Amino acid sequence: MQDLRLLIQSRYPILYVETFDEERVEELLARVASELGLPFYTWSVTQGLTRHASDQPELLETRQPGKLLERIGETRVPSLFLLRDFHPYLTDPALVRALRELAQGPLGRLATLVLCSPSLEIPPELQKLAARYQLALPGADEIRTTVIDTFRDLKRGRNLRYGLQEEEMHQLVQGLRGLTLSEVRRLVTRCTLEDRSLDGKDIAAVLAAKKEGLEQSGILELWSADGDIAPLGGLANLKSWLQRFRVGWSDHAKSLGLGPPRGVLLVGVQGCGKSLAAKTIAHEWGLPLVRLDPGRLYDKYIGESERHLRNAFATAEALSPLVLWIDEIEKVFAAGGSESDGGLGRRLFGSFLTWMQEKKEAVFVAATSNDLSAVPPELLRKGRFDEIFFVDLPGAPERREILAIHLRLRRQDPAVFDLDILTEATEGMSGAEIEQAVVAALYGMLAERETRLTTPRLLLEIGRTVPLSRSRREQVTALQALARERFVLAG
Repeated sequence: MQDLRLLIQSRYPILYVETFDEERVEELLARVASELGLPFYTWSVTQGLTRHASDQPELLETRQPGKLLERIGETRVPSLFLLRDFHPYLTDPALVRALRELAQGPLGRLATLVLCSPSLEIPPELQKLAARYQLALPGADEIRTTVIDTFRDLKRGRNLRYGLQEEEMHQLVQGLRGLTLSEVRRLVTRCTLEDRSLDGKDIAAVLAAKKEGLEQSGILELWSADGDIAPLGGLANLKSWLQRFRVGWSDHAKSLGLGPPRGVLLVGVQGCGKSLAAKTIAHEWGLPLVRLDPGRLYDKYIGESERHLRNAFATAEALSPLVLWIDEIEKVFAAGGSESDGGLGRRLFGSFLTWMQEKKEAVFVAATSNDLSAVPPELLRKGRFDEIFFVDLPGAPERREILAIHLRLRRQDPAVFDLDILTEATEGMSGAEIEQAVVAALYGMLAERETRLTTPRLLLEIGRTVPLSRSRREQVTALQALARERFVLAG
């Protein structure tokens, strides 16, 4: 509210907002207009220009953008105008010129035009006359108020039950963070009308709907970090670090002026547990896990990739506290050193570094990388992450633990196997390769109609495996030599 009021009082002739939540923008503008004593008008191509919260019909047939600007040009008193989905008309040179003349003329000192669209690219002719307003996603207090108001509206004339305890309300509000107020209203309405009550049972439904909505509308995916996660074998130093730094989320740390941990970069050989480690961080700290999907980041249209990344950061901060998982970060910003993309990769990478440095909310970044040579050197500078860990091929104790974990996960008793022989046989294998050997051995047992899995069967499958440490020996050796000198060993 303060930022919006200041922009309007500063007499910016054009403000623009990129958001799907135009209802919330209209509510905020109506409040500011009321406080400042300004007439407030709204426009859309279907309804034309109308006075906000009045029963007056459309003003002078203003559905056509040209007629709209003519009508605004006749303004004689300071006024506020909200133009919904005006972005398609910003490609028309005549309309862009008309907007520029309005903004540069006497009207620019009287009227403020607010352009609101899900996607908005301001033409260069208007960039010096326009200011961007960043509409933050609603916070916990706003969401809580919306939940209560929505239920009260639904209850009028209906026999509905409110059964949320205080702790359940807190969980529901946390589950709704990252959504617009319109989405909050729809979800609360759906959950309430489904069983004619709003109670603790609706929290799971909210989380499921939120996960689906995130995956449909953006580049973020909500992952489960519940008890179904596989145990992490080895990586003792990383586990110790997690135990030590988890206090950073406490109120005591906050009272000492300590912010929550910022993030870790996990560099290492493929298949050695980096992705599982990222999931384990969220599981150990009891935080939501959100994965950035690089496949949805890049867009063929100019400016869309940058917008996707900005929206992802804004959503992540609105969902905080959480763990933001960026798998194979060198591929996310793969175009960073190429001129073929017009500098897009460099711009995205620069935006990421700036956000890492300046983010205000508790978003812990867990990034992984398989190829250290492709990681931009700026990312390895001290201060970007709290720590950079090197995840090496597992040693003998770690391989023994990994074998036992994957046998137990598939209802096999590790005690009946010769783990000493199996541990020696798996030398040079990654955790993923050990897991696949166990899986393949079980398939072989079923195919041969054997009654139980045996050590010889497992040794047979291990012998058939050509590990990455042999098939790509030079690359693995070079990575180990480089990383062991520079980074903290995770194991």
